Amino acid sequence: MARYRDANCKLCRREGEKLFLKGRRCFSDKCAFERRAFAPGQHGHSMRYKVSNYGKQLREKQKMRRTYGLLENQFHNYFEKADRKVGVTGETLLQLLECRLDNLVYRLGFAPSRKAARQLVRHRHLTVNGRIVDIPSYHVKPHDKIKVRDKSKNLDCIHASLKDMGHTSELAWLNVNKAALEGELLEYPKRQDIPTSANEQLIVELYSK
Repeated sequence: MARYRDANCKLCRREGEKLFLKGRRCFSDKCAFERRAFAPGQHGHSMRYKVSNYGKQLREKQKMRRTYGLLENQFHNYFEKADRKVGVTGETLLQLLECRLDNLVYRLGFAPSRKAARQLVRHRHLTVNGRIVDIPSYHVKPHDKIKVRDKSKNLDCIHASLKDMGHTSELAWLNVNKAALEGELLEYPKRQDIPTSANEQLIVELYSK
């Protein structure tokens, strides 16, 4: 399967803001965005130009796509699925992305980043409703319970991530039991409850052309 293999910090620098792709490192002095808050490349430090409407829409799409760790075709498929559903397309798109299993493992605090959460899922460390699921894109529904397998409860990376959960606020649409290493999706998140700076309306405008 195709995946992004270049430096993650370049993505934050290109989008001009932290996307929190590397977990604990993003909160430390080692964060590349803190040291070099300009676009990567030879001319990144001197790039000064007026951004068109299309450019703004493209950057919002790239920012959201990179935040959730998706390739272009994957992201576009999510948009088409959201567009077919009843409701506000932008909000539905965010709900679909937030209900991915790898994202919820990250939101529950079992992993320091979505990339680390994806690895936990692929290595079969988690169950959904008592059944092992190793598909990061698995769609979690309300009242589904995500739990760390008994044989994986001693993993240092999980406990270290839960200890660092102070960096993020708890979400009203998730319930997490740190002692039992399990969590539950209470309901589909509303737009105002999703912690993201992306403007999904610009993405809808981009794909609607």
